[in-house]
Amino acid sequence: MGLFGTRATPLGDTPIAGRELLLADLDGVIYRGAQAIPRAIEELNRASAELRLGYLTNNASRTDAAVAEHLRELGLRAEPDDVVTSPQAAVALLATTVPVGSRVLVIGGDGLVDELQKAGFEVTRSAEDDPAAVVQGFAPDIGWAHLAEAAFALAEQPGKPPLPWIATNTDWTIPVARGLAPGNGTLVSAVHTAVQRLPVFAGKPETPIYEAAFTRFGTRNALMVGDRLDTDIKGARAAGIRSLHVLTGVDRPKQLVAASGDMRPDFIVASLAELHEPYPTAVQLKDGSFQVGTAKVRMDGHVARVIAEGDSPLNLLRAGCAAIWASGLAIYGLQVPGILYEDHWG
Repeated sequence: MGLFGTRATPLGDTPIAGRELLLADLDGVIYRGAQAIPRAIEELNRASAELRLGYLTNNASRTDAAVAEHLRELGLRAEPDDVVTSPQAAVALLATTVPVGSRVLVIGGDGLVDELQKAGFEVTRSAEDDPAAVVQGFAPDIGWAHLAEAAFALAEQPGKPPLPWIATNTDWTIPVARGLAPGNGTLVSAVHTAVQRLPVFAGKPETPIYEAAFTRFGTRNALMVGDRLDTDIKGARAAGIRSLHVLTGVDRPKQLVAASGDMRPDFIVASLAELHEPYPTAVQLKDGSFQVGTAKVRMDGHVARVIAEGDSPLNLLRAGCAAIWASGLAIYGLQVPGILYEDHWG
């Protein structure tokens, strides 16, 4: 029984029940800056005893070996083969675009250079070396001079087709210890402004990085765990797998209630401890309200009304998302009370 005699909605399976593969994002899910997020390490190690665990990252600045070493330092059981990176997906795309062995202008760090060299491509940092393509990824030391080289190489040349341009990912921001910093999407946007076209993207939310993971781990029966709706969750939906949003990173309750249909997760949790807890079901009642646990929210036209705050702020958020998402109405036309998206987990 819930508060004031209200019967709680039934509990369903745990989010990982029936899955063969758990794909976890890194920044904002496992660690923030240099510090592991509370409960993340023990819960992922626990999950790895039940199903295959892979790490999916858009961060192009480090190699898979460096990522695995970092994860081991935090206490996870991780090897390079467990890590699927956006540079790996970008190089796979590049191999279908220009011949292996071609000279490629690289805007990025060690993770991108390492994957290109392993695949047999020649790396250059100068547009004057007549590269066959440009591949761009994030590195913290990228500056104006690097972006200018990309713009010079990608400039239109009469009588020649556009030079192939592949970017690892579109993340506008990256979470670091001091807050949110500009990500690769911001750097790509600078080059885009100069050359007036966009690259092909390999990382989340595009599907190449997910397809690389499915091939490597031998299954599509997967759950994606992430903290960003526009990359982790949108990518999972595009790839046809279920997704879990954890409130330890970038996107907060306000972004969840406003999420468009292509960015809505199957599960919303406060921490990775809830990977192993039965998940409360959302039930639509006869009056049109949606109930999760003992929390109830109803849409009256364009107004979201809290009928019962219920047993927890998290269930209230889940009920609010269920009601708003089911309405089919655009968020900018709605009246939503602040209690629905109050951030208790920041």
